[in-house]
Amino acid sequence: MQRTAILNVVGLTPRLIGQATPQITAFVERHRIARVQPTLPAVTCTAQSCFLTGRLPRDHGVVANGWYDRDYAETRFWKQPNMLVSGEKLWEALRRADPEFTCAKLFWWFNMYSSADFSITPRPLYPADGRKVFDVHTQPMGLREKIKKELGAFPFPHFWGPASSIKSTQWIAESAKWIEEKCWPSLSLVYLPHLDYDLQRYGLDFEKIGPALKEIDDVVGDLISFYEKRSIKVLLLSEYGITDVDRPVHLNRLFREKGWLSIKEELGRETLDLGACRVFALADHQLAHIYVQDSSLMGEVAELLQSTPGVGQVMGKQEKFFAGLDHHRSGDLIAVADFRSWFTYYYWENDKMAPDFARCVDIHRKPGYDPVELFLDPKIKHPKLKLAWKLFLKSIRQRTLFDVIPLDATLVKGSHGRIPDDQDDWPVLIGDLPHLPRSLTLGAQEVFAHLYEHCARGNGYQGVAKG
Repeated sequence: MQRTAILNVVGLTPRLIGQATPQITAFVERHRIARVQPTLPAVTCTAQSCFLTGRLPRDHGVVANGWYDRDYAETRFWKQPNMLVSGEKLWEALRRADPEFTCAKLFWWFNMYSSADFSITPRPLYPADGRKVFDVHTQPMGLREKIKKELGAFPFPHFWGPASSIKSTQWIAESAKWIEEKCWPSLSLVYLPHLDYDLQRYGLDFEKIGPALKEIDDVVGDLISFYEKRSIKVLLLSEYGITDVDRPVHLNRLFREKGWLSIKEELGRETLDLGACRVFALADHQLAHIYVQDSSLMGEVAELLQSTPGVGQVMGKQEKFFAGLDHHRSGDLIAVADFRSWFTYYYWENDKMAPDFARCVDIHRKPGYDPVELFLDPKIKHPKLKLAWKLFLKSIRQRTLFDVIPLDATLVKGSHGRIPDDQDDWPVLIGDLPHLPRSLTLGAQEVFAHLYEHCARGNGYQGVAKG
């Protein structure tokens, strides 16, 4: 087997290469590059599942970063068990070809209880007193304390939220080196999320995202050098491209106006009573799964969506089939945003009635993805003092709400999820890939075969595998 490191540089596109990225640019000049037509939705969990199984969402089941569980009447967002992804995974296929093959899965999603030999993934602890303690989960479990002792604690606040920065990506990169030096895996899957943050905050404003491009270029360049010195071949891969947006669309507020939502008041705040909603939207960037629990409303819901500014496409049964999204986890209808829009999960009409978690970083409780978590509320006069006070309360085990997130969706300037119109905004696959014709465009599910071919080289392998 050819020892390989796949660096998942989230958000990297042809448009960004060459913009303050000299080391990535130099790597591209030495190798082949393909634009990857993203699957729908072009989001983290779906893209990674396509890459690692060679299947479409109808087969692997990951229809978004989260979905509505009809049996439990609850949303399941950003869950981690690998059992949620159906199909043979890349490392399992390679292990069939070579029983000695090993894989390290570093911060790629669905990373818990997988058959990968080594893994590290974010996993906070939730003690009974209401605290949230930042931590990681590892496989084998014994790696957890060893790596924290040598690298320090994973800088969780820098992984997501208003403090998101290069520090989390740097820690992940160092953990990849640590695993390589200690475990010598055949394949290292390394997730590098840094570009995701400022691209969503600022869109394609190169003056504002320039520092982030330079920072990720430094990390990627360092990892390329590290791996190549150990005779490990590097591939660069990305999941999606982020484009400019300026219009948030609040589908659940439209459904509320129609009387289709069921709202429950809890301690003076409003929450969605999902199981009793006749219709509701689970928003995920530029795609929303619409669950129509009163089938008599199907036609009316579709007409409302089609007439809503910001909705570019409404997918019914036939459209879901052709998009590969005809899976039981999908919504009964799917809304896809137009090029300048994205979908919020917001359902309240008065910000005073917004649920307490709306103003917090709370990726599991919110019934949809919330990029506004990347911002501190500009209405807070002294945000650092407020955060310091709340951290102090937390340090003395006092319960406190980190309610520092604004409720202004217009702050978000970049999004993804739909298939961008311009191929310069598509993700990329870059590396020493002889079966990859120059200037080729790949489907997301086709990436698997080229990853397999690259890793299997030197093992008597003569072709491109089928996913």
